[in-house]
Parts: sequence; structure tokens; C-alpha cells
Amino acid sequence: MQQFTLRLFEDRIPPHHPPIYLPAAARAVYVVEGHLTIEFQTGSQHVAAGGAWLGDDEAAFLAGDAEAVLWRWELVPTAVTGASGALRSAPWSTSTCKLAQPIELDTASSWLMRCDRVQFPPGGVALTHVHQGPGIRCCLEGEITIETLGESHVHRPGDAWFELGYAPVLAPTTEVEPTTFIRCFILPRACRGRSSLRHVLPEDAGKTNTQKYHVFGERFVHLG
Repeated sequence: MQQFTLRLFEDRIPPHHPPIYLPAAARAVYVVEGHLTIEFQTGSQHVAAGGAWLGDDEAAFLAGDAEAVLWRWELVPTAVTGASGALRSAPWSTSTCKLAQPIELDTASSWLMRCDRVQFPPGGVALTHVHQGPGIRCCLEGEITIETLGESHVHRPGDAWFELGYAPVLAPTTEVEPTTFIRCFILPRACRGRSSLRHVLPEDAGKTNTQKYHVFGERFVHLG
């Protein structure tokens, strides 16, 4: 087993900011507001609000003509987490660490990083379930309650939380409005293109999920 830290930052980049440079790391970037272009070793990609990018190269962020608000997940060896993780060469930007969580990964196994969007109708619920790996979620709209390990926590827009994966979770949402969260988690490569969710209770077997998913992308993680 090897110790890693999965962390989530909220970055705010003013319009027309000079290029911002990031070191190589396994990361996912979701654009909450605005847009930007991401340059990496083999090309570039324009990402608008509601879109995401995954990669592990050194990268450059090129701001657009409006403020960009980003949620940036990174998986880094715990030995290097002394670094702030703030955007480099970026005096006018701000970076806030919303959550940093130590995790253990078996180096004898192969892993991938997935970033996706999960949407619930009003009153939707994720029935008691587990996943095949750990991850950090962040609420985009609405309200969701996470019941796990004997505790219950309510999350609203901008709130981030960590799920172990193997610990059962029941997740009801508000009946007032739809709920959406963005998720980045680490899964066995065998889960590529497949759901990692498993219902726990026999009485829930065969029930239809109320939530809908959109996978932005997956990227193999090289633990090194």
C-alpha cells in the first residue's frame, strides 16, 4: 500500500490573466463559471462552464474574457503534500483548499481517476450503496444528506465531502429543488466505462436509481 492525498481546490482566475503553470500531477478540472483553455504536453482543450478536463502532464491555464471559477482535484503522494497546491505564477488568482484527504492505494493494482456529474430530481435518493474506490464530491446545486458510519451531514452548494467507497452510504436529497454534485474518485481500472456503485440492502436490489450520471472522462493513474 502507498499513501496518497486526494485534494480539491477552488481556483478563481480573473479575466485575461497571464498563463498559469501547474506541475505534473493526476488531476481533474471542472469549470464552475466562465471558461479557459488548458494546454498540456500533447495539445490543448477549451473548457467552458459545465465541462471538465483530466490529465497528468504539466499544464498551463489560459484565462478567457470572464472570471473562471474552477474545482481542481489532484492526487499526489503524501510525501509532497507539503506544497500548498496553489496556482503558480498567478498573483491575481486565488486558490482555496476545500478538502484534502489521505488515502491508501494498493500499488499491486491498477487505478484510474474518473470525474463525473450526478443529478437528482427533487426528493431523489441514492439508496444505501458502496463504491469501488474513494473520492471527493462537491455540491453544485440543491442539498444532499450523506448518512454513513453512524453520522449524518447535510451539504449545500460549494460544500465538499469525502467518501471512503467501501463504507455504505445513504444519500437523500431535498424535495424543494433538483440536486447536483460533481465527483472525482479513484477506481480500479477494471471499472473503466462501468458503474462502480453496488447496492447494499437486499430489498433495494432491482430498484431503479433516481439519479442520472454524466461521465466527463477517465484517466489511468500511474502510481510510479
